[in-house]
Amino acid sequence: MTQWQRRVTTNYHKIKPNREEEDNREEEEDREEEEEEDREEEEDREEEEEDREEEEDREEEEDREEEEDREEEEEEDREEEEEEEEDREEEEEEDKEEEEEHKEEEEEIVVEEKIEKLRKKHNQKLWPLGR
Repeated sequence: MTQWQRRVTTNYHKIKPNREEEDNREEEEDREEEEEEDREEEEDREEEEEDREEEEDREEEEDREEEEDREEEEEEDREEEEEEEEDREEEEEEDKEEEEEHKEEEEEIVVEEKIEKLRKKHNQKLWPLGR
């Protein structure tokens, strides 16, 4: 072996372990970077999932509130309709009572007129007799 070959071989054997160490360090750094990226991705996924869950919860709460509001409004509408129906029934009853009173008054007037006619007729019949 020539001196040059020995030198290259010696240098190679000196450099090789350094190179392997450097390669190992780089591989380790790459693995650490990948692990860090994986952790960050996992954290991002977890955050997204939490955000989705919060949004779903918010939407569910809004839906519940809307349903409650709708039920309250329906109940108010029913109560209002019942009140209106009661008012209509009361008005109808009052109208019937007024109509009956009016009929009674008319009947009384008719009866009074008949009585008055009969009285006049009776008085006319009695008048010639001197009463």
